[in-house]
Amino acid sequence: MRMPRSVVRTIVDRLLPAACIALLVAGCGETAQLHVSDGTGPNPKLPPPRSTLIPTVHIAEAAGWPQGAAPTAAPGTAVARFADGLDHPRWLHVLPNGDVLVAETNAPPRPEDGKGIKGRVMKRVMRRAGSGVPSANRITLLRDTNGDGVADQRSAFLEGLNSPFGMALVGDDFYVANADALMRFTYRTGADRIEGTGARVADLPGGPINHHWTKSLIANADGSKLYVGVGSNSNVAENGMAAEAKRAAILEIDPKTGQDRVYASGLRNPVGLAWEPETKTLWTAVNERDEIGSDLVPDYMTSVRDGGFYGWPYSYFGQHVDERVDPPAPQMVAKALVPDYALGPHTASLGLASSRGTSLPARFADGMFVGQHGSWNRKPRSGYRVIFVPFKDGKPAGASIDVLTGFVDGDDKARGRPVGVALDSRGALLVADDVGNVIWRVTAAGADGAGAVPSAQAASSSGAAPR
Repeated sequence: MRMPRSVVRTIVDRLLPAACIALLVAGCGETAQLHVSDGTGPNPKLPPPRSTLIPTVHIAEAAGWPQGAAPTAAPGTAVARFADGLDHPRWLHVLPNGDVLVAETNAPPRPEDGKGIKGRVMKRVMRRAGSGVPSANRITLLRDTNGDGVADQRSAFLEGLNSPFGMALVGDDFYVANADALMRFTYRTGADRIEGTGARVADLPGGPINHHWTKSLIANADGSKLYVGVGSNSNVAENGMAAEAKRAAILEIDPKTGQDRVYASGLRNPVGLAWEPETKTLWTAVNERDEIGSDLVPDYMTSVRDGGFYGWPYSYFGQHVDERVDPPAPQMVAKALVPDYALGPHTASLGLASSRGTSLPARFADGMFVGQHGSWNRKPRSGYRVIFVPFKDGKPAGASIDVLTGFVDGDDKARGRPVGVALDSRGALLVADDVGNVIWRVTAAGADGAGAVPSAQAASSSGAAPR
């Protein structure tokens, strides 16, 4: 009789010696048979699952950037440090006056997440990847007063938050998506700090597991609705579907009443949110599931249909059934929508921003920028870059283009890992790098205000708040 995989996992959790953890973190599991490009585009190759008892663990250890070093920018563009010396910068928001807000944040305490040997391995993996640091729980304001492309003023805009992530401004109301709640604060144009505790608009799924803790946020055009991306509480519902209430979904929230509804579901971890300017359609970047092979499953970006179901946990990339989910739900699989564009397996595609209005070269004029944080469950690695997906008539049209690469050095260590992306007030691309603790600024080559590469000490001496 074949032993169920869940039972095998339980036995492994209880009996595998702790001394093996270091070996697991050092690398194990299978190797990809396809190139990342095979899992990219509207029709990715989806080979049969390759499940192993011990998952593939292959991550670039965090090292940081040497003095003066920077990623490699696409031909015709240049990259420079907009700000550095930050504390795990993850997400970006550009205010109408040009001020740049950055969420310096990490996971909140999650006592029920990652128990057993697998959980211990993943905690070790995350530490190696640069994610095992306490959350600063702060939103910092960066201001470029002389237009040279470098932030010369820095202030603590909001402090005492709970793993803040998404941000949105509607009139004078500034909204922050904490790990467990949507908060509202009063904003005054040009203010470099917000005081007060704010008002709780709505609860967001949190709790002691809170596996995917980030809560992204975007407002619609008139500010009457807010949309929050909420990730799943597991890989493939191994904690039970009761733990997934209002998760793996995009929630629509009325900011006046706090009432919410599930706008779209079956999205394992919808992080980046952006409006496509031609069709006015909401798009999201989604992290798909792990542990069925280096070639599965591609992360993706997709237009979001009101009421749409995108498969998780029962199926992936449409109606490809995940046999691990028990009990199965064929009626849900039959409803699953096919995403618009695959972004490569395990790339950890997080940041998403429309390029409309960019000052980068013409080939970047219409499409989406995507920040790919980088894989842990693929050998060889994928992601660790920023890409651009060209659009035409409101839909992806063509192969992706590398915008920033070189985040992994010759010693196989991560100098940085890109997360949030946003256009600044002059159309340059900003990229939050949570391992390098840098905000990168990408411009057209030779553009005014490209900026130098200042040291963290120089930034601190030019108006930065003490740290």
